[in-house]
Amino acid sequence: MIRELVGKRVKELRISKNFMNQDEFSKKIGWNKTYLSRIESGKQNITIENLLVICNGLNVSFSEFFEPFNTIIDDFDGGFKNGK
Repeated sequence: MIRELVGKRVKELRISKNFMNQDEFSKKIGWNKTYLSRIESGKQNITIENLLVICNGLNVSFSEFFEPFNTIIDDFDGGFKNGK
């Protein structure tokens, strides 16, 4: 689930911030288009280091990247607090 949400956020920001297609953005950050495509489709795990490459390429902070995830994180954290 998280992998898919991260991929969706990458795609959303790539389109809204840069108006680049996958090929253009993957060249900008020095990656293979297939790797970027797998991340965006939620089929590929991503390291924090590679997420930083994406954020830098999009000119967004980690904080901005994860902003929409606040509710999910709160729900997830609440599960631990309730012993789940």
